[in-house]
Amino acid sequence: MKYTDLKDKNVQELNTLLKEKKVLLFTLKQKLKTMQLTNPNEIGEVRKDIAKINTAIAAVKN
Repeated sequence: MKYTDLKDKNVQELNTLLKEKKVLLFTLKQKLKTMQLTNPNEIGEVRKDIAKINTAIAAVKN
């Protein structure tokens, strides 16, 4: 996911996307603890996506 994809969305769409990514991060962390996650780099990618979404939300509010 790139920031350019996010900057055209409104706050409501960004908040729903943020919620989905947080749920995904939670499930990935659970899979990591139970040794079911095959690619642990996915956690870092999701965390970066969450940061990009938060940045886009802050940019829209200002």
